[in-house]
Order: sequence, then structure tokens, then C-alpha cells
Amino acid sequence: MYTLKPLHRDTVDRALAKAERYRLLNEPEEAESICLDVLQVDPRNQTARVALLLSMSDQFLQDPQAYNRALDVLGSLTNEYDRAYYAGIIAERRAKAQVTRRGNGAYEWLTDAMTCFERAEALRPAGNDDAVVRWNACVRFLQRHPELRPVTEETQEIEMLE
Repeated sequence: MYTLKPLHRDTVDRALAKAERYRLLNEPEEAESICLDVLQVDPRNQTARVALLLSMSDQFLQDPQAYNRALDVLGSLTNEYDRAYYAGIIAERRAKAQVTRRGNGAYEWLTDAMTCFERAEALRPAGNDDAVVRWNACVRFLQRHPELRPVTEETQEIEMLE
């Protein structure tokens, strides 16, 4: 079996820039691998943890385990604002994956995301409207998808009969 080779500490910033490029190229598995390499040499690196969480959330459609892995990383973020904001990102991306799969629960995931973004908004640093931007994006997504409704017991029963 092969053994992973460690990065040199001096290359962490360059590696993180490369991980971001791989995410932009829609190659989240490569980005995830780079982030894991960075965390091997710098376990406390919060930038790498955020990039890792985002690369995992990019994989929600392809990899059913990516959601749980992203939640594990979320729990390792040290900043309360970051935990609230990225919990919202995870829920929002999970909702959109559900819509693509035509599965249930997208409405609930979106409203959960909005709750997280509201919590992040209350904790945000001065001049940071990222949580507001994401909350608004969730509202607009719901407006574009009026078919999304809360799951009720009746809805679940009907779908089970189909």
C-alpha cells in the first residue's frame, strides 16, 4: 500500500490557493484531498477546515457520506460566527441537492439554513453581510420554487402510497 507524503509547512498557503482553484473548476474531491494534506501539517488551520467543509458540501449530490463528513468538520470550527454561517451553508446546499434529487425536505433544509444565517448575522463582525446575502438567496430560491412546501404527515403518507 502507498503512504501519503506530507506537505512542507511553507507550502500551506499555496496549497490552499490550489484547493480553491480546484473547487472553482468543480473538482471538489481534489480540493478535499489538498485540505486534508494541509491539516496533516497544520491541524489547527481554520482556513483549511472551511475549505474542506465547502469542498465536502460541493459533493452532496454525488457522495451520500459528504454531508456527515461536512458536519464533522463544522464541529471543529473554533469561531462561533463561522459555525453558524457554515451550518447555514451546509443546510442550504443540502436543500438544493434534495431539489435536484426531487426528494423531500428541501423546504425544511432551507428554513433551517435561514435560521442559521440569522444566528450568524447576530454574531457577524462589523462590515460582514455574508449571512444576509445567503439568507436573501434562500428566500429567492423559495420564491423561484413555489412547489417547495413544508413536509406534513399527510404529504409523507401520500408519497408512501405512490
